[in-house]
Amino acid sequence: MTDLHSTLRRAKGGIVGLAAVTALTFGSTVALAADWDLPLAWPDGNFHVKNAKVFAAEVKKATGGDININIHAGGSLGFKGPEMMTVLRDGLVPIGDFYLGQQVGEVPIMGLEGQPYLVDGIDGLKKLYKFWRPELDKKAKEYNMKILYQVPWPRQYVYTKVPVSSVADLKGIKIRTYSRSTTALFNKIGMTAVQLPWGEVVPSLAAGTIDAVTTSASSGVDGKFWEFLKFMYPTSHVWGSNIVAVNLDAWNGLKPATRKAILEVAARLEPTFWDVSRVENADKAKILNDNGVAMGKVSGAMMNDMQTMTSSILDDYIKETGPSAARVIKAFKAAGG
Repeated sequence: MTDLHSTLRRAKGGIVGLAAVTALTFGSTVALAADWDLPLAWPDGNFHVKNAKVFAAEVKKATGGDININIHAGGSLGFKGPEMMTVLRDGLVPIGDFYLGQQVGEVPIMGLEGQPYLVDGIDGLKKLYKFWRPELDKKAKEYNMKILYQVPWPRQYVYTKVPVSSVADLKGIKIRTYSRSTTALFNKIGMTAVQLPWGEVVPSLAAGTIDAVTTSASSGVDGKFWEFLKFMYPTSHVWGSNIVAVNLDAWNGLKPATRKAILEVAARLEPTFWDVSRVENADKAKILNDNGVAMGKVSGAMMNDMQTMTSSILDDYIKETGPSAARVIKAFKAAGG
């Protein structure tokens, strides 16, 4: 373990910095000022990282410099995406970003938006969040966290080396997946799913251990997919989002006015970050196309086959997750979702 990791583990609530250490030394329960390290798995140019930098700057301004959030992109603190919820819960860092769909092993309700073809677009996703977010807030509290903001990824694609025009063309191809639902989905349609965290995707493409990837256009640019893959198909099969959350021990150690200021910043910026996601897909898809990744067409027959072959996944998910998922989905559909 690195020296930085050791420091993070020793610091109460993951709070580091001279002011926080001084407050703890004198037995204070309130950190007057703090340097907070915010790790993200995504590379520096990713829009989630850019959003986090905007958030950090606005928090510093709103708190009069009491909270200084240091952004650590690209997994530079050594934490992988799937373990970030545990890292936050245990206070190894006071604040962090993670992808909800990677936490379903411990918190199944976090995978709800990732069920195949539950949501048809980002506007539908906004409707879903109205009913889903309260359930997420409850679970976050159980895991010693508080959600500050939540932002969706753009639509999903299937990237391949070869052209495809039907589900049959995908059979047997090894595809990188990133969650339980995407793994089940692509196995159902006859592909061979290999679940990998983001940091292992490009090395696996380079080594030839996978021949396809499911992810967004944003990640396609992050990984320079034009070096490995030739086609991208807009299947929009699932949706996913990241949250930025704070460890509750660190949060409760702040002055009430500081907490209020941070929440106001998060509430003000979240809609702006959603707008970033809306335009991100077109911008990054163009970069991919300009670099030689051709935009393929998903026929009506292919889409219908994908939906039909994966329809049981949502039913299985509801049975496994229980009443909380059933309530959210029922309310969402009753509202026209």
